[in-house]
Amino acid sequence: MKKVLLLALAVLALGAAASAQKLMTRDARVQFDSETPMEKIEAINKSGTAVLDTETGRMEWKVLIKNFVFEKALMQEHFNENYMESGKFSNATFKGELTNLKDVNFAKDGTYKVKAKGKMNIHGVEKDIEAPGVIVVEKGKVRVTSNLAVACADYNIQIPGVVREKIAKEIAVKVDATLEPLKK
Repeated sequence: MKKVLLLALAVLALGAAASAQKLMTRDARVQFDSETPMEKIEAINKSGTAVLDTETGRMEWKVLIKNFVFEKALMQEHFNENYMESGKFSNATFKGELTNLKDVNFAKDGTYKVKAKGKMNIHGVEKDIEAPGVIVVEKGKVRVTSNLAVACADYNIQIPGVVREKIAKEIAVKVDATLEPLKK
């Protein structure tokens, strides 16, 4: 009986180790919207990278600033050169962890509300943030979505007075990524 119990515990331990894995993507979609009575501005980046460790809940996200695409080329140029200074501050990053990892079962299809806490770096300024999100586990893939607001002033993004009324003080950011097991 003792041998059967030890064998069962060993099998459970191996199963738990096998389910813990790193998930990643290189095509995370990050969209931002700035809406004021004077103008609506949208930009989309479809080449963000993300890694999530399902055992620890640690995650890292990285978005290349110059890969945001706008409807108008001039807006894109001003965004990169005047506001975000993408030649100097080429990436936006988030490094943190899921604070309620125990609520997510990566081995079972389902929808799970999550919270992430960590450090966001935009325009060379690092801030502690917390963000809500949703993880959907389906057929071995993990989809992560989140909506958050980012204040330009918090990250030293200077908006010239001439266009200040056209750009929202807080930018709505939407993140949508499907992560798959990291190939070893």
